[in-house]
Amino acid sequence: MALYSAGVEYGIHCLLFLTDEKGDGREANVRTLAELQGVPPELLAKVFTRLAKAGLVAATEGVRGGFRLARPADEISVLDIVRAIDGDKQIFECRDVRQRCAVFEEGCPAPDWGSLGPCTIHAVMLQAQQRMEEALAQQTVLDIVRRVSRKTPPAYGEQVLRWMSDKRDGK
Repeated sequence: MALYSAGVEYGIHCLLFLTDEKGDGREANVRTLAELQGVPPELLAKVFTRLAKAGLVAATEGVRGGFRLARPADEISVLDIVRAIDGDKQIFECRDVRQRCAVFEEGCPAPDWGSLGPCTIHAVMLQAQQRMEEALAQQTVLDIVRRVSRKTPPAYGEQVLRWMSDKRDGK
């Protein structure tokens, strides 16, 4: 089971489509982005509501309105996107198993040596979460856009832009 929802993946992809490798922004509507990715527009609408509430995207006005990045692409981290869409998830929930060990006298609390201080297992998991979040905070939308553009042929980017433009123009 994945820690983060599919909405996080779709949201990241959408923000990549809203910028180029120079960091210049683009505008697109939810319906076009949904069709481009093959996902239900209703799902992306919920994702964009959360992204907008977090100040990562801003709505654009007009007949062909949509969304654009609300901040520069190099100032939006993957962690910002994750938290906007899925909230502040913990990767581990300590169940205090150490308090219920069968060898401790029934009905009595666990001895101090077994229960005082932070749970060692929980501390390991908190450290893992901290490192994961630090890694996500270090990667920005612009970093990912640049990695993708180095990997894909220029014709792909041009094809996506043409497709999005055609959709915007009603073709």
